[in-house]
Order: sequence, then structure tokens, then C-alpha cells
Amino acid sequence: MLSNPEDTIYLRALEPEDLDFIEQVENDSQYWHLSGTQKPFSRHILRQYLAESHRDIYEVKQLRLVISLKADKNIGLLDFYDFDPQNRRVALGVIIFDPKYRQSGYAYTAVKQACEFAQEHLKVHQIYAGILADNHPSIQLFEKLNFKRTGVQKDWVLCQGTFKDQYLYQLINHVY
Repeated sequence: MLSNPEDTIYLRALEPEDLDFIEQVENDSQYWHLSGTQKPFSRHILRQYLAESHRDIYEVKQLRLVISLKADKNIGLLDFYDFDPQNRRVALGVIIFDPKYRQSGYAYTAVKQACEFAQEHLKVHQIYAGILADNHPSIQLFEKLNFKRTGVQKDWVLCQGTFKDQYLYQLINHVY
């Protein structure tokens, strides 16, 4: 799991000091196909986004959290989006930005914590994720966390001139 027990992770709210990290992640074009981004974000726009990030998930239907190491090093982002309180569901996305922290248990811990938060505090009935069919590490991660593949969206994402299938994964909470 975690390569160093001292490097436990925690999820935290965005802070103005995260501007450089957010800019680095959002403006890395190799990940734009995952979010539908088509051009870089200016520092001004990202600064505005950070200034508004305190708004309630019930109002803006999304919540972004920073995945940080205990030593206050940002290693990734976790997003709740398309929050639907009426139907008690929310979408989840995660990225461990620095490759040296990938496949070391950090994403597993972050997603597990996020699912517990969503179920306990948002009272969601289901959490879902769209995962590209060729993203085997993410598929393994979500299946390890008991998400079930419930569908396929054919030719859903255009990535470097090729259409890729996307799988729908769901975690149903039978308590809510």
C-alpha cells in the first residue's frame, strides 16, 4: 500500500496558495481529454476559481479537494462533480499528478476517504466514475474499492485523434 507510513495522505479544501499546483495540473495538455479542456487556463481565471472554491457543493454541484501528504506536499486532486442531491448521486474523479506517487496506494486511500465522506456527509446513494477502457490502473483501483462496471460508452472520448470507450463504474450505498 503506502510506500512510507510517515507519508499518510489527507484530503483538504483548496487554498489560495494552491494556485501554482492547480495551474500545473490544469494546464498539462496530456490530461485535457479527461476533463474536456481545450485550452490552457490563465492564472487570472484560476485565481478566480480558487476564490470561489469555498462555495457549497449543494449550490455549485461540485467540490474539489487537494490530495496532500502529511508533509504538506500536494500530490493530486480529487473532484466530486455532477452532484445530484435529489437523486443522491455524485461523480468522482481523481488524479495523482506526480508519477512517482502513482500505483503506491495514495489514490486508493484518497478515493476511500472521499467515498466515506460522500456517504456519511452528503448521504449519497451512489458514487460513479467514468474510466477510459485502456486506463487499467484506474480500473483496478475502482474495482478494488468495490465499484462495479455497469456500462460502456462507445467511442466516448477523443484522445489524440482516436475515439476511446469509457466504462461507467458505480458504487451503490444501500444504506441511503
